[in-house]
Order: sequence, then C-alpha cells, then structure tokens
Amino acid sequence: MSAFSQVFSHPSMGSPAAAGLAPGMSLSAGSSPLHSPKITPHTSPAPRRRSHTPNPANYMVPSSASTPVNNPVSQTPSSGQVIQKETVGGTTYFYTDTTPAPLTGMRSFKNYHRTACRTEGQIIEVFPNYHIYPPTAPHVAYMQPKANAPSFFMADELRQELINRHLITMAQIDQADMPGFRLVNTKCMVLVDMWKKIQHSNIVTLREVFTTKAFAEPSLVFAYDFHAGGETMMSRHFNDPNADAYFTKRKWGQHDGPLPRQHAGLLPESLIWAYIVQLSSALRTIHTAGLACRVMDPTKILITGKTRLRVNCVGVFDVLTFDNSQNNNPLALMAQYQQADLISLGKVVLALACNSLAGIQRENLQKAMELVTINYSSDLKNLILYLLTDQNRMRSVNDIMPMIGARFYTQLDAAQMRNDVIEEDLAKEVQNGRLFRLLAKLGTINERPEFQKDPTWSETGDRYLLKLFRDHLFHQVTEAGAPWIDLSHIISCLNKLDAGVPEKISLISRDEKSVLVVTYSDLKRCFENTFQELIAAANGQL
Repeated sequence: MSAFSQVFSHPSMGSPAAAGLAPGMSLSAGSSPLHSPKITPHTSPAPRRRSHTPNPANYMVPSSASTPVNNPVSQTPSSGQVIQKETVGGTTYFYTDTTPAPLTGMRSFKNYHRTACRTEGQIIEVFPNYHIYPPTAPHVAYMQPKANAPSFFMADELRQELINRHLITMAQIDQADMPGFRLVNTKCMVLVDMWKKIQHSNIVTLREVFTTKAFAEPSLVFAYDFHAGGETMMSRHFNDPNADAYFTKRKWGQHDGPLPRQHAGLLPESLIWAYIVQLSSALRTIHTAGLACRVMDPTKILITGKTRLRVNCVGVFDVLTFDNSQNNNPLALMAQYQQADLISLGKVVLALACNSLAGIQRENLQKAMELVTINYSSDLKNLILYLLTDQNRMRSVNDIMPMIGARFYTQLDAAQMRNDVIEEDLAKEVQNGRLFRLLAKLGTINERPEFQKDPTWSETGDRYLLKLFRDHLFHQVTEAGAPWIDLSHIISCLNKLDAGVPEKISLISRDEKSVLVVTYSDLKRCFENTFQELIAAANGQL
C-alpha cells in the first residue's frame, strides 16, 4: 500500500462536475503575487461544523417534477442537471451539478446521505458525507478530571508516558555487570516449558531459556517480555532511606500512639487492595498450572503506570536452585513452595500496610499488626493474619477470596473505566494518519520549484488553486492583521477536501484581485489529478 493511500473511500452523493465559472475566468489562473491575502474571518468555523453546510449547492432537484420552474435564478434541464447562478461583488458565477435526481417525493438532505431505505418500524440513519469529529463520549466526559483536556489529540500525560516507554525500550544494560553461569542439569527444562505456557496480565511471561558462550564465558539467558517504564515495588514504595527510622520512632508507640493513616504517611487501603487482587490473581494462575511463584518479593514485582502490577523473574529459582534429587519428579516440592508463596504474599501486604520493610521483621510483627488494626479494616487484618499464620492444613490462594469480597468488583470497575478513557484517547488519534497523508500530499505539490523543466508549474493551473487553498487553511488573518490560527478550521477543511463535499468555498488571490468560488469536490479533483501527475513522474511514466 502506498504511503499516501487513503484509509477508506468516502461516501458521496454523486459525481458533481467542475464548477462552471463566468466567461473569461478559469480554474487555471495565472501566476500569483507573493504577498499574503487579507482574508478576514469573523468567527471560528467550529459552530458551523455542527450545522448544515452554509450556502450549499442546490442539488437533488427531481427532473420529473411537473411543476414548472418559475425561479429565474436556477434552471433544471431535462438531463437532471442543475444550473445555479450567483452574483458576488458584481461578478456572476454559474454552477452546474450532474447529481442524479432522487425519486419524486423523496426528501433531500443537504450534505447528508442515507444508509438504508425506510421499512416498517425502521429508523433511517442519516450521516454527514464528510469526516466529522464527535464530542467526547458522555460516560468519559463525566469522569474527565481535567476541564481543559485536548479535544483532537490524546491526553498529554498518556502521550508523555508512551514517549518515555519508547525511549526506555531502546536502552541497553552493561553486559559486564552480568556474571556467567553454567547450567549443570537440564532436567529443569521441563519446568521451563511449563512456565512458557503461562499467559497472564499480571505475570511477565517467560519466553525462552538457553545457554550460550557469546559473552566470552558460559551464560544462562532468560528471555522475558519487556515492559518499558516499569519500576519495582521496592523502588516505588520502599526506597525512602528515612522511612524505617521515621516508622520506628512514630509508629511503634514510642510517642502517644500511632498516628492516623493520613498523617503517618501510610498507603490508601484502596491501593493495597488493588495490589492484593492482582497478586492473588497471578498466584492463582501459577498454582493452578502446578507451579510455584517463588519470587513474591518487592524487588521482583514490577509496577507500570499507576497501579498495574506484574510478577517478574518467574521460573528463575526453578532453574538456579534445581535439586538433583528431583530427577524423577521435578514437581515433588511444588506444594511446599506454594505454601511459601502465600507467606511471601502476606509479608508483601504487611510491608505495604506499614509502608516500610521494617514491619515484616520478626521482632516488629506484633506492633505492625497493631498498626494495621488501628489504621485499616478488619478484612485486611484478617487476610494478613491468615497468610502469615501456619495452618494444620494445606492452604489455597482461593481461601482469601471471601476477604477480598466486593472489592474485586471495585477493581474491575476501575479497570473498565480506565479502558474507556484510553479508547476515547485512541478515538481522538484515529483520523490523524489520514490527515497527515493529506498534508503530506499537499506539501509535495505546493511551492515545488520545478516540474518537468517548468519553473512555473506550481503557480499555474490546478496547482494555483491548491496554493490558494493552502493559504485558506494556514494563512488567514484577523481584521487587525494578526494571524488567525484555529485548529478546528484546518481539520474541518481537510475533512471536506478528503470527502469532496459540494460545499462552496471562496479562494482569494494574494493580490486580492481575483476571487475563485469553487466546491470542495473541485478541489479534490484538482488535488488528486495533480498528485497522480507527480506519482507518474516519480515512477518514470512521464
């Protein structure tokens, strides 16, 4: 597909012929002066984009109508064409339109077309025949945190996050910091194959494990999916060097008792539950597959975005600490490792609740639970106690689901609302590729110094018309002579050009001595023919 190809064809109401201009006036005007036109817009076209086309061509007039035409301004020949006469500034212009006439009695819509015929109980859908940008979806607008959010492009915060991820994707690590390792037993590859089958939204997927000597020594390589911009839970929540000291002095009762959560620097309970839901979901998938996580640790849990968690480095300990005594059954100790996963999950949750790793030390466990009891709900306290307390029976990660309860639906609702916001941002960008191709085509035509040894090529014929359209897009000024810049005007005009709507437009030469009144369908014809001429020359067909 060519880089300048259209995304899709645009519906039109017919194939309007070129506008017939007054005698002596042609679309192929002569060379233009070099100074800027004085086009003085009074209002932004944004309100007009939501209304019917101003000054539309009088098309779709039935040729079989029995009523004689008494209006001297327009005449309807037997062929179904419409000839319209209009006087602007003392100059008379004649317009023709060969759009096929509709059936007698059918109502015509200006600048709109129908997608289906009426049947009993069916509603006719009417759409504009050019690209139009709808407003923000109501369910997204009501939860929009910023009143001045961009209308045509994605949110600045999301854009910056994506740019940062693209930058980090190209980064490399220093291979000298990675020590060598020799794999002594290949029986563990059975576990690697099991890990490669696990796909979960909260697990960094293991893709391949292999040995190599490409780094001047025996090396064992683990290949995982790369999530740019991720940071460990340790880095985000436990990286403050003063946190433990402050936590020890102020939260272990050395003063008048623990401070309220909002004053003690503790995490919101909703954030902790969001982490619990994701980590327990990852453990549930791993344990169901007959494996054990063994890396439930703040240094191995990645956080991307605001609250998205992924368990990293899965399968590493299954390879590095593989016991040769398990040659006959590599899964023999998995049940024991799964119980250790639940204890590790409890320690992670307790550390988050205390906002410090000091809380999971054995000598501080009792005081840490007192802090949780004072500042958090009983469900969170019971969940931590269940995970950290030894049981006489085999426990399962499914046992904590009643403690999570309806909070699971809160996280599901938050994820779906986040998806709605991202889809709305995507909808703002969906047409930008098409508009860029239009501007790129227009840029290859305008101001071309020479074509086929003709230095005046871009200043004559259809190219001159496109040059005036370029001035109409970008070079308008206010009544005071200041530049008039309106993004909605540019986008609206480009959309109408791409669709070739029959709306008329006045193009003024830079010396203000010529006014060309044409339709967007005329401009589109000139635009496509001129660009095809360039393509033919580039391919050596001229």
